[in-house]
Amino acid sequence: MTAVSEVVSFKVRREVKEKMQRYKDIVNWSEELRKFVEAKLRELEAKENFVKVMEKLHSASWSVPKGFSVSVVREDRDSS
Repeated sequence: MTAVSEVVSFKVRREVKEKMQRYKDIVNWSEELRKFVEAKLRELEAKENFVKVMEKLHSASWSVPKGFSVSVVREDRDSS
């Protein structure tokens, strides 16, 4: 299945465009910009997913059986 492409445009200062023109035979600007946008989106999605996981962990109810801490501390003291 072929992905459908869309056109995205943006403005740059005239000096930037002139410099891009100077290096157009060396750099495929469309490809470079496409790679940058895709990498930025992956980064943003990863951060978003991380926040979601952290929120789930934070809201999870963590508990240990009553008396567990006391028994672990005693066990540790006795093993010394």
